[in-house]
Amino acid sequence: MKIKHEYTISEIDELRSLAVNFLETLPGHAIICLEAEMGAGKTTFTQFVLQAMGIEHPEGSPTYSIVNEYFSPKYGKVFHLDLYRTDTEEELYDIGLEEIIYGDSIAFIEWPSRAVHLLPDNIIYLYIKRNINGSRTFTWETEIE
Repeated sequence: MKIKHEYTISEIDELRSLAVNFLETLPGHAIICLEAEMGAGKTTFTQFVLQAMGIEHPEGSPTYSIVNEYFSPKYGKVFHLDLYRTDTEEELYDIGLEEIIYGDSIAFIEWPSRAVHLLPDNIIYLYIKRNINGSRTFTWETEIE
């Protein structure tokens, strides 16, 4: 059975508690695909989640490096990928996408549409919507047994 999670925030400070709530819904190994328009807050949200995972100094967006790798004392290996600048399937293989998504880690993927044909079925899509009043709505579904 799937459970839908939806949170609307008005202030960036609210991301801290949202990140903790988000982590509580994750299974041990998870691939999180962040879907949102440019500038909606994909990287900012990911930074807050990484901090909630105990990663003290997460880097910014991996726009140019494509992949940032971290180690969380509680969650193990964590990857943050920004696929916006990838153009070919070969590039995805070159950055080690298969090893990341089929390994025993957590991965946050921005612009997953660039790799949709390579992604497994058991991923979590996190949607961020910018609202007219400036707030953001975060929506995702998780599977419970």
